[in-house]
Amino acid sequence: MLSAKTRKKVTVPEAKVCLSGVARVDRKTKALVKRLRPNEIAVIFHQDLDEVSAEALLQARVQCVVNGADSMTGRYPNRGPQLLVENGVHLVDCAGEAILEAIRDGEVVEVRDGEVYCRGRLVGCGRVLDRAEIERRLVRGRENLRHELDKFVENTLEYAKKEKDLILGELKLPELPLSLKGRHVLLVVRGADYREDLNAIRPYVEEVRPVLIGVDGGADALREFGWTPDLIVGDMDSVSDETLRCGATLVVHAYPDGRAPGLARLEKLGLSGLILPAPGTSEDVALLLAYEKGAALIVAVGTHSNMIDFLEKGRAGMASTFLVRLKVGSILVDAKGVNRLYRGRLRASYFLQIVLAAFIPVLLIAVLSTPIRQLVQLFLMRLKITLGW
Repeated sequence: MLSAKTRKKVTVPEAKVCLSGVARVDRKTKALVKRLRPNEIAVIFHQDLDEVSAEALLQARVQCVVNGADSMTGRYPNRGPQLLVENGVHLVDCAGEAILEAIRDGEVVEVRDGEVYCRGRLVGCGRVLDRAEIERRLVRGRENLRHELDKFVENTLEYAKKEKDLILGELKLPELPLSLKGRHVLLVVRGADYREDLNAIRPYVEEVRPVLIGVDGGADALREFGWTPDLIVGDMDSVSDETLRCGATLVVHAYPDGRAPGLARLEKLGLSGLILPAPGTSEDVALLLAYEKGAALIVAVGTHSNMIDFLEKGRAGMASTFLVRLKVGSILVDAKGVNRLYRGRLRASYFLQIVLAAFIPVLLIAVLSTPIRQLVQLFLMRLKITLGW
């Protein structure tokens, strides 16, 4: 046995993570999540993985994500990777763009820490992002925000010159088969926390019955809650075929010159859509459509309203959103984050009040009812005889 002086500290190497499963490959994460099945491995190419995409991957219950790109460049504090790792997903970062060609969709792959094997050979090697590394990159992203904000403001002003006609010019609106005039409108974008916010305003939706507008994937979000959208507005690239066939009026957001790539998808499905040419984002166009058609109130869920939202969306500036909100702000209620406003808690006093409220009518019945009063008197007499009082 070694003495205390000669005994050396033995370092036990950490156990290697070894996972295997069917791989699903796609450059577009939002397209990939539609095909993912539980315990599969997602192979993506997504720089600065955003929170909404991470939530979609978690919803699909992946066991591992292999990202050919840099999941956290440090430009800004994107929380997508943190969300995955905190929920037990193994994240391999910077595995290289070639990995998307090396792995065919549906093949079985094996992931050993940061190494990816397919058909018995090494096809990619990246770095495993753990909590400590993610926290370091989040700190770096927060420190870099000032620099990004400076660039973002410049880009926003540049875009504003190009997109000011969105609110100053005459927008050619299509004729809708339903009237929005004087009605409440619920406009849903599949942004961060959209599920929690929709759940928080469910009583409002069920009581008021507003016109339901889904912006692209926001239409799927409405159907998740059992609601059928009245209008679907967008470029039609991130909404499911089933939702497009739900009977909603389809409004295709086209480029200002009239080109509408989303229309081709509708035609393949045997569907028709109305064309709305306009600059800006689809959610901006949807807000303007509701406003110009005379909506009394617009309640927005999941919309992009700050710099982080737009950096995650991959857009350089938010000029159109800024300008549109200046115009529609008088009737706009942004429900984003409303789920964090108040969360009721059950208290002991509530139960006491319920018991007291239930006891009072029982007491009144006992006092006013002759048979019950006689029964109580008989019970008291028996009690006295038994106790010898």
